[in-house]
Amino acid sequence: MPSHHPNQNQLLAALPMAALESLSADLELVAMRLGDMLYEPGRHLQHAFFPTTAVVSLHHITAAGESAETTGVGHEGMIGISLFMGGSSTTGSAVVQTGGHGYRLDHRILSLSFDRGGLLQRVLLRYTQALITQIAQTAVCYRHHSIEQQLGRWLLSTADRLPEGELSMTQELVAGLLGVRRESVTEAAGQLRDAGYIRYRRGHISILDRIGLQTHVCECYGVVKKELGRLLPPLAGARDVVASAVR
Repeated sequence: MPSHHPNQNQLLAALPMAALESLSADLELVAMRLGDMLYEPGRHLQHAFFPTTAVVSLHHITAAGESAETTGVGHEGMIGISLFMGGSSTTGSAVVQTGGHGYRLDHRILSLSFDRGGLLQRVLLRYTQALITQIAQTAVCYRHHSIEQQLGRWLLSTADRLPEGELSMTQELVAGLLGVRRESVTEAAGQLRDAGYIRYRRGHISILDRIGLQTHVCECYGVVKKELGRLLPPLAGARDVVASAVR
């Protein structure tokens, strides 16, 4: 059986040990299954979620039923920034795109902890800035870059959030996340495969040449990666790095 601990989430790992232990009593380990809807548009949010091995897609759906992902969230972040940013609902949805686990925290506990200030508040605000960067860069990518580049960016970002190099993901699901036709994803994936960057079979995509894929895609992946690295610490040594960064 795999072991689970809150410090497998980058934000929780950044907290001092005493603060994490105090919060641990209120953190509930939950299974996050593929397709689970964590948030729906307009509904009051009851919990914040801190993924450890799951990946969650934040996306918006138009009145015509079309959708596109604004960003993904994995072990580097949390779902539910509205709970400490002054709102209790969101216009978008949060759906699990890769099944795994995470920790759930009651909205009242999060609000009280945030309002006390200190390191938790600073870490969450820095993460919010990083999340805004991701969403803004995604919008630029959708508007100005090819589907092949968008697919490469999405594959790299998603792979960063998973322990294995293989993504369990159908092309149809990827097309829905990117807001494009399935045929367009098939063509783009074929180009990346022929270049030797990826391998795919039904329901599975593997990155074979990460460095090559990074040089092939647009600058959006690198911009977001750099900003995440600037604002948030890696899991290893997270407490020391954040403590010195936000002092």
